[in-house]
Amino acid sequence: KRRTFGKREALITVIGDEDTVTGFLLAGVGEVNAQKVNNFLVVTPKTQVTEIEEAFTNFTTRDGVAIVLITQANADKIRYLIDDYDGMIPAVLEIPSKDNPYDASKDSIMQRILKKMSVGDN
Repeated sequence: KRRTFGKREALITVIGDEDTVTGFLLAGVGEVNAQKVNNFLVVTPKTQVTEIEEAFTNFTTRDGVAIVLITQANADKIRYLIDDYDGMIPAVLEIPSKDNPYDASKDSIMQRILKKMSVGDN
């Protein structure tokens, strides 16, 4: 399902393991457009890092995307791209997976938020 974002429809994208992506698809997040382009990437042990990089780059530059959800284990594989990403929209959110709990100390976006909050407090 698409959510409205201002006057436009907004899309949530997902990069993760099969269980995580399946959960979001069952929740209604999945979409395949007329050009047969979907809004998710299922990462398996055979998935190349270049495929994750390409999906992340496509999702963060694609019109209509409001949120990019990525499991933290996959975010770690492309940490350099996530660290360099400085856009507000789409928001990039690192999420836990079944096998890997969330670790805020690895989440570069959370670290930036915490840093800005601590600067504002002084």
